[in-house]
Amino acid sequence: MATGLKKFWKLIFGRTTILAVLIIAQLLLLFGGFAVLSVKVVMIQYLVAFFVIAILMYLLNSRMDSDFKLMWIIIILTAPVVGVAFFAITKFQYGTAHIKRRINAIEDVQRPYRKQNTDAVERIKNEMPREVGIFNYLDKQANYPVYSNASVKYFPLGEDKFKELLLQLERAQEFIFMEYFIIARGYMWDSVLEILKRKAAEGVEVRLLYDGTNTLSLLPRNYASKLREYGIQCRVFSPMIPFLATHQNNRDHRKIAVIDGKVAFTGGINLADEYINRIERFGHWKDTAIMVEGDAVNTFTLMFLEMWDVGADRMSDYSEYLRYGNLPELGMRNGGYIVPYGDSPMDDLLTGECVYLDIINSATEYVHIMSPYLILDEETIDSLTFAAHRGVDVKLILPHVPDKKYAYLLARTYYAELIREGVQIYEYTPGFVHAKVFTSDDIKAVVGTINLDFRSLYLHFECASYIWRNPVVYDIEADFQETLAKCQEITMDDCKSYNKVKLLAGSILRLVAPLM
Repeated sequence: MATGLKKFWKLIFGRTTILAVLIIAQLLLLFGGFAVLSVKVVMIQYLVAFFVIAILMYLLNSRMDSDFKLMWIIIILTAPVVGVAFFAITKFQYGTAHIKRRINAIEDVQRPYRKQNTDAVERIKNEMPREVGIFNYLDKQANYPVYSNASVKYFPLGEDKFKELLLQLERAQEFIFMEYFIIARGYMWDSVLEILKRKAAEGVEVRLLYDGTNTLSLLPRNYASKLREYGIQCRVFSPMIPFLATHQNNRDHRKIAVIDGKVAFTGGINLADEYINRIERFGHWKDTAIMVEGDAVNTFTLMFLEMWDVGADRMSDYSEYLRYGNLPELGMRNGGYIVPYGDSPMDDLLTGECVYLDIINSATEYVHIMSPYLILDEETIDSLTFAAHRGVDVKLILPHVPDKKYAYLLARTYYAELIREGVQIYEYTPGFVHAKVFTSDDIKAVVGTINLDFRSLYLHFECASYIWRNPVVYDIEADFQETLAKCQEITMDDCKSYNKVKLLAGSILRLVAPLM
């Protein structure tokens, strides 16, 4: 009974449900018009035509990504009623506007706490002038400062991060902030929860924020109330509710843990047993994370509190949770610079994509990427192929055992065009890659939550860290090479022998890739 209910809720909240409803409306109107041919139907058809023309003019003159424009044009021209209604629902909703206004207000209050230390930027300018541009962008446009003397530790597997996380949680004396996209009851979460309950009882301030999609099948709808009984402050970001609301597409995909303002974690690892290979789903689960110490932790604290305060009656006292001058522990990689940063669907910036494109476009020797998904826009395809044409070693590691069949079908449609232009693609044969990692030229790296797909780059709340000239870059690249040894390279012969029906299915899905 419970399994059937879970499937029902997933069906109701599936991204295709809204399109299915509108397509039925389109057919009813179309065939009803032929049957009745009344003046009212003709007037409705003229009205729809007017809106179609207006929306097309808007699309052609907007700054929207060309893939999104193409998707909308296809939907609107092939099914006008569906297209007009879906576009209206997407563009004009109170829920989305409310979240946007709230985030803007929070960011205005946080701005003084995100002030850039100009000495760090000047040192970067002196060390390598052509690299200062990305730091200026992250600071002046996205409002994420760069920190010098970065202290970072890299975890090549979920098991490694989990062990360190438990250790740091046990040390907590003041506060614990945790923000995760997925929480699933099992060994990993139970171990964390046991510490959180104990720390809350000791007087440590414990706050937990998790995404509303967990209530569909992973956690009971009243789970936040249950946690509050343990003394844990808990909020659910954008709970799933049974009506059409586009802000429910804007999920909190971040993974952040902050302890006492001294250490912070981020990366691809959620709080579920498959992430530490305690259970097997899609073969061996390859994931990564980092731990950050020092003043850079303050940005993670502010990012957490920003999302926490979206659903709050009043904003937090941000100064209460910021810490400065913490010394790194043994085992941390020290030196260089780091920019922890977030990406939001509520602004006009494409921070996650801009950082990735800057790495690709500025590379001189190599760009190495791990991603669970490959759903690309034209600009990213052009950047990857142009880098390969310049002689840059461009390698991508992707899953051999996918978690989503439609995502793998879509990814395969890009293989041939990338490989033909010199990009090398590898699949992780032991199982599934969930890591979101870029490394380049032994000098820079990104570890975070941002996938190479439209949902991460355009629709979700995300976070990551841009690391420059810190020795941890060598650790990340070494892990890439070790992972590469467990992969099989995909060749043009593999592409030619790939199942044609699956390729056709992927090509059809590619028409609506921005929805995937």
